[in-house]
Amino acid sequence: MEKPNASLIEPVGEVNFHSSKSELQSSLKKLLLKIESFFIKKGYLLLLVGFLLGRALILSKLTPFSLPFFASVYLIRKDHAPLALVGLILGAVTLSFPNAAFTFAVTLIFLVVFRISKKWLKNELRSIPLFVGIILGAGLLAESFIMQKQLTLYDAMMAGVQASLAFILTLIFLQSIPLLTMNKRRQLLKTEEIVCLIIMLASIMTGTIGWKVYDLSVEHIMSRYLVLVFSFVAGATIGSTVGVVTGLIFSLASVSSFYNMSLLAFSGVLGGLLKEGRKIGVSIGLFISTLLIGMYGEGGGSLSLSILETIAAIFLFLLTPQAFTSRLAKYIPGTAEYTAEQQKYMRKMRDVTAQRVAQFSNVFHALSKSFSQMDVLPTEEDGDRELDYFMSNITEKTCQTCFKKEQCWAKNFNTTYAYMEEIIHEMDQKDGAVSSKLSREWEKHCTRHKRVFDAIQTELTFHQANQKLKKQVKESRKLVADQLQGVSEVMDNFAKEIQRERENHHKQEEQIMEALQEFGIHIEQVEIYSLEQGNVDIEMGVPTFNGHGECEKLIAPCLSDILGETIVVNKEEFAAYPNGFYQVSFRSTKAFTVETGVAHAAKDGGFVSGDSYSTIELGLGKYAIAISDGMGNGERAHYESKETLQLLQKILQSGIEERVAIKSINSILSLRTTDEIFSTLDLAMIDLQNASAKFLKIGSTPSFIKRGSKVIKIQASNLPIGILQEFEVDVVSEQLKAGDLLIMMSDGVFEGPKHVENYDLWMKRKIQELQTDDPQEISDLIMEDVIRSRGGLIDDDMTVTVAKIKHNTPKWASIPVQKLKRRAQ
Repeated sequence: MEKPNASLIEPVGEVNFHSSKSELQSSLKKLLLKIESFFIKKGYLLLLVGFLLGRALILSKLTPFSLPFFASVYLIRKDHAPLALVGLILGAVTLSFPNAAFTFAVTLIFLVVFRISKKWLKNELRSIPLFVGIILGAGLLAESFIMQKQLTLYDAMMAGVQASLAFILTLIFLQSIPLLTMNKRRQLLKTEEIVCLIIMLASIMTGTIGWKVYDLSVEHIMSRYLVLVFSFVAGATIGSTVGVVTGLIFSLASVSSFYNMSLLAFSGVLGGLLKEGRKIGVSIGLFISTLLIGMYGEGGGSLSLSILETIAAIFLFLLTPQAFTSRLAKYIPGTAEYTAEQQKYMRKMRDVTAQRVAQFSNVFHALSKSFSQMDVLPTEEDGDRELDYFMSNITEKTCQTCFKKEQCWAKNFNTTYAYMEEIIHEMDQKDGAVSSKLSREWEKHCTRHKRVFDAIQTELTFHQANQKLKKQVKESRKLVADQLQGVSEVMDNFAKEIQRERENHHKQEEQIMEALQEFGIHIEQVEIYSLEQGNVDIEMGVPTFNGHGECEKLIAPCLSDILGETIVVNKEEFAAYPNGFYQVSFRSTKAFTVETGVAHAAKDGGFVSGDSYSTIELGLGKYAIAISDGMGNGERAHYESKETLQLLQKILQSGIEERVAIKSINSILSLRTTDEIFSTLDLAMIDLQNASAKFLKIGSTPSFIKRGSKVIKIQASNLPIGILQEFEVDVVSEQLKAGDLLIMMSDGVFEGPKHVENYDLWMKRKIQELQTDDPQEISDLIMEDVIRSRGGLIDDDMTVTVAKIKHNTPKWASIPVQKLKRRAQ
């Protein structure tokens, strides 16, 4: 007999264990939901709270809690107000029957007065504390007068104090009762709500004064338990606040409990400081506080009793489920759970925003695809159908009334159709002319040959205009499709950028701050936004130095050594007041820099040039140099070239790809005016990380790269912008190197030399003969040579730009920083 396979037995046991565990968890969850439904949804929690507040006292005599509690419940949860009233009366009965009767009477008076005056109230929430204070004060005065047959100053003062307390307690209960009645709370707690909740909980616990279990005071156990919970959840600040407020209310209720305020406050501080030790650490804080305050404040007899009460509170605290404390921590500012909840909400909003942007991107992509699919090439069948419609229009005007209609189109259909097809083809190709041979043959075949020629000529004119319009519509569709695709790509990249959240760099921030402080530099704060290679982004709060460039000379070199790449100062915001801290941002430097020089002159030495130039610093680590030459000279040409560059700059900075950007500019300029005003565009895009360059030349002259003694010509053939609505942009790519000189010029410079047959050779020779590598000097020398060659005359607008590619060498070398690993690991 074979033995059972152990590998089959073990998983079954494991499955049974997990299934029983999951069943236990589901049963506990159902039980908790039933308890929560019983106490919160059905309102029996308000019955319990009302019972404790009904017997709560201040100064062993005053009972200001009952009416404020009932009024708040009546305004917030009217359906649960009867339960609250029953609880209050039951609690008041435990004190005395007259107290219960007084509670019922003032509650009844409040209901009558409030219902009567409700018609004239504009804001019930603001007026109800005033109603409660007045009714309770008047009720106390009436009670004193009935019992004593007179009113004393003492009675009036006590009634005033109790009415004032009722006014304040109503405001507090209006803030805190919603926290007890709404089981699905989503909003985060405000500081005022937390304080109101603490006051209410402490007031509720005063209803337990006098209760003892095995000589242990229930109010002491519950107050210490409350401090333990809040110290564990929110730390020392909230813990000490809870201790002070709870102790103060207990001391007002019973003067003998005054020492409890110092015990609870000290327990809140010590327990919050030991929060890192979890529940055990907070419990130890309460135990130490009990020993210290007990030994200082009272004798040894009550010390043991106080220690037993502390142990009971700790026992209840240790039994408190983690789910309760975690849920409470989500609503208290400053806790890790609160921060996590906020980050969760921000991530949700970020994801929703990114999703919406991505959806818009998909919409634009779909529109682009839809426009692209419209450009379907015509088939042979479509051509035949179009020819049939064309002939049908002609025969309708000529052959329908002819007596030989039957002879031509019934008996000799093929011959007549072939003749007319050939005539239409020749007229289309030869601008309305027909060969003499075909004309003679058609005259023999048709009795109305001249009338047919005229009809074909007229119809062909309309047909050609229609075809031209269709072609323009097709070109416009393709341009719109490209532009929509460009917008789609920009929005898609934006959606991805949104989803890149700021990383947590707390450890690296502390390490950088420690390293700089060991070096002797005092830093207020460090915020790291990115440590990505080549894209480091750090901000610091730095004290105001003596203006000797300490950030550039000391801090940036230290960061360069720490992070293993060159870091420089990007921006400084000086302090608003003397001896304050100012914000400094540090960024990674690019591998290359571009130094430029420009020389330009207007025609005949004028002030307004038709040429425009621009050096554009794009935010993606790219550097753009552009020259635009408007057609002609003067203000109109200057306006056109300047407008072209401004459009280019804005579109490129939005992130749209270069080709789409230039096509968009061409479309705008060609559709904006019917005048024949055109512009050339010479654009060079240089990547500062690897020095690769893209050249886009639209009707512009060649550019030159000087590399040592070698001169490289960059040329592309495109018509100027604004002539055609549709054209292909030729992109020429070239890898630049450190030390290269990029020379770009307008046609006034390239074609400026007089008596020169080959402009290319002349310009190359002049560039090779240059003895300097300074961009500004080179641009001035080229401009001077061209003007000299024309005898000092300037016959056209002239612009020349020179860019020198250089390795980005930091001004200050990195400073070695000890005790810190590279990249702040």
